[in-house]
Amino acid sequence: MQAVSNRNLADQAMDKAQRKLVPFILLMYVLAFLDRANIGFAKQALQLDTGLSDTAFALGAGIFFLGYAAFEVPSNIIMHYVGARVWLARIMISWGIIAAGFAYATTETSFLVLRVLLGIAEAGFFPGIIYYLTFWFSARRRSSVMGLFYFGAPLSFILGSPLSGLLLDMDGMLGFHGWQWMFAVEGILASIVGIWALRYLVDRPQQAEWIPADEKRALIAELEEENASKKKEHASALSVLGNSKVWYLCAIYFMIQISVYGVTFYLPTQVAGFLGKKVGFMVGLVSAIPWICALLANATIPRYSDRSGKRGILAALLMTCAGIGVYGSATNYPVVGVLALCIASAGYFSCQPIFWTMPTRFLSGVGAASAIALINSIGNLGGFIAPNLRVWAEQTFHSSAAGLYALGSASFICALLFLLSIPLGIGSNTGKAGETILPVDRQGPSA
Repeated sequence: MQAVSNRNLADQAMDKAQRKLVPFILLMYVLAFLDRANIGFAKQALQLDTGLSDTAFALGAGIFFLGYAAFEVPSNIIMHYVGARVWLARIMISWGIIAAGFAYATTETSFLVLRVLLGIAEAGFFPGIIYYLTFWFSARRRSSVMGLFYFGAPLSFILGSPLSGLLLDMDGMLGFHGWQWMFAVEGILASIVGIWALRYLVDRPQQAEWIPADEKRALIAELEEENASKKKEHASALSVLGNSKVWYLCAIYFMIQISVYGVTFYLPTQVAGFLGKKVGFMVGLVSAIPWICALLANATIPRYSDRSGKRGILAALLMTCAGIGVYGSATNYPVVGVLALCIASAGYFSCQPIFWTMPTRFLSGVGAASAIALINSIGNLGGFIAPNLRVWAEQTFHSSAAGLYALGSASFICALLFLLSIPLGIGSNTGKAGETILPVDRQGPSA
């Protein structure tokens, strides 16, 4: 009875943390994803006004991830020691300033330099949030909470697509191009929220005055018990480099990001092609439809994953559907194309909250912080490969469909890796409380 009582108290504490923290970090992620991907909306106008070539645009879209990857692990280690409140706020303020600076990116050189700097400034934000959530939510709730956090990407397009289109339509106002308005406004918004984060965020449950003492004790006890069970694979910041499970997760996330960003960066222009219109408010509205589907998928599928305990096999199914959707978007029929993009977006974004429950199943502490950052940094190199792979395939085979087939194939490879993660114990099913119910070798090859 005492165990049931403690579990109920811990649930009440996590409910309060979910209501207090998740909406705010969701807002942070919306702005992060918008500032990262809004060049997809600026593409046509930016190229027309500055003479930026397709090759330079693809390089700029991807080069963001080089600076991002290089600083991911150091950033997450710093956050482990200085706290999430200060470090996440610093990230948002600095990236907002740089994002606004794109209003003056009038040459290829300035465009590429700012993309690198934006990646460096944002490095550590996403893995920092993933790691931060492990301070507040145990494994049995984590997939559902990750699913809520992943609302950020779809919401950034549902809300940001019309906003970006509207700002682009302000072309000529006060002597500025529409794309200059878009970069400036969206970048300044990020910095404002970063300043707000300094006052709003709380580093750990121990400091949360809005959680009653008995609920706080129950939550802390559950998290400590969970972390104690991971000691067999507890790793230091550097020793995760020798953990084959971590590198396998890097490979999975790398393939996910190739699939995601190969579609994300070009979705507005792809929709514009379906509609026969330039990118603006109308294209922004239609571009939001696939992200509404992704939002609905994120609201339901990760919660189903927590209830059923299905991890790897469900993620594999979602990536398979995503690949089929990308293949299907290589069409000249607008309705079919938008429907295919809906399937792809729903698959990509609902599988990622499930994926991020996997590294924290066998790592904790600074080892978990380092591993999450390493997985995210290596995986996000797929964001560098994706646009360049798409352009290469299109130019090599003289077909726009070839680029989509290449990205869809990456999704199928990712689905296979998810399936293989099951016998490896990484993606095996879990019970309702988050415990592994298939045999897992917890000794592993870690430090």
